[in-house]
Amino acid sequence: MQEKPLFHGWWITIYAFFTFGLAVGIPYYGMPFFYTYYTKAFGWSRSEITLGFPIAALVTLWVGPLLVHRFQPRQMLLIGSTCTALAFVGFGTMGPSLLIYKALWVLYMVGYIFSGPIAHQVLTANWFKNQRGKAMAVVYLGVGVFGGISSKYIAQPLTEAFGFQAALLIIGGLLLLIWPLALFFVKDKPGDLGLFPDGADEAHAETKQQPASWEKIIREPSFWLLLVGSACSIGSIGSINQHMKFIFQDQGFKDPKVLDTLFSDTLLLILFSSIAGRIVMGYLADRFSKKVVMSVTYLLVAGTIPLVTTVTPSSPQIVYFFAILFGFGMGADYMLIPLMAAEKFGVNSLARVMAIILPTDTIGQTWFPWIVSKMQEQGGYPMALKFVFLLSAIGALAILLLPNKKAAKESLSALARATGD
Repeated sequence: MQEKPLFHGWWITIYAFFTFGLAVGIPYYGMPFFYTYYTKAFGWSRSEITLGFPIAALVTLWVGPLLVHRFQPRQMLLIGSTCTALAFVGFGTMGPSLLIYKALWVLYMVGYIFSGPIAHQVLTANWFKNQRGKAMAVVYLGVGVFGGISSKYIAQPLTEAFGFQAALLIIGGLLLLIWPLALFFVKDKPGDLGLFPDGADEAHAETKQQPASWEKIIREPSFWLLLVGSACSIGSIGSINQHMKFIFQDQGFKDPKVLDTLFSDTLLLILFSSIAGRIVMGYLADRFSKKVVMSVTYLLVAGTIPLVTTVTPSSPQIVYFFAILFGFGMGADYMLIPLMAAEKFGVNSLARVMAIILPTDTIGQTWFPWIVSKMQEQGGYPMALKFVFLLSAIGALAILLLPNKKAAKESLSALARATGD
């Protein structure tokens, strides 16, 4: 009798921990550190600086639905990491041209779409079914760890030692560490090694289902509720992440070194708290209703947003309270979206569903911060952050309106029948 191969899934999560952290954690969370340097070096306004990301998200909106599902996760990692690395090389060598700045954001956005959440969500969903929540939590820990150190231990010390432009170049080089991991260690699916998800003796039923058609997907109310809920919640989180340093600056932290340190320390605490959020909520998502877990998470994000305005030089300690609660909710927020999508539509439809949801979430994640910039220019951050809070509340409401688990199973069965399974 042939011996059953050793299940390789947990090794995949470890490799994905590093590739996800490098692909998203460092560049996405590290970039806002450099915004104040762009203002000083090039004279750009806050709205000009924050406009590059949303324009890129809009220009690349077609990339996910038309291209991403045609590639396997390893291929996506190679393509995406190359684009992101080249973008950071460009950021480190550009002059004061806003046109070039925006073009580099387009290149970055292509890299994010290919090597960011979709590749890692599909990879994890391929390898796990019953333990998908825990596995997804481990993979998303990479974003928390690398995002947490991106400013305090990478961007800030590199900038102090070599200048902000050299720091951007070095970060671009770091992203190419994804290549050896993707080429030699990551495997796209268990079948590549003669295995089944979770190390089971046979394939799970969901892996035998054909992907749902675009038409069937967009007819589902769950799809639209998940799309609106996640876009609003992630848009509110993105607004805080992109503007946090500016908010602190406007609230009285004027000394550049003090401001850099406050931002770096807060980001570190937010991202490390997000690790706890991913672990706890990933564990709960495997045991309880994903809708309930997701709703609690979204409500937590909404409830903590007003706290950022209370961080002042006279009460700086409040930043710890804000960072821990906001980070906990933020960490679980991102991770629960693919888990919910896989439950609602099946693992073989995940790439298609997320190829629409992720770009839409990215529109929210990028355009809402720009809207906040314009609102801040007109009436300051107090008014702008009320808008952010409203967005997060709408996101929580949409998730609360998702069908229950029984209805989700009936919907998934109907999708399977409609695709001929």
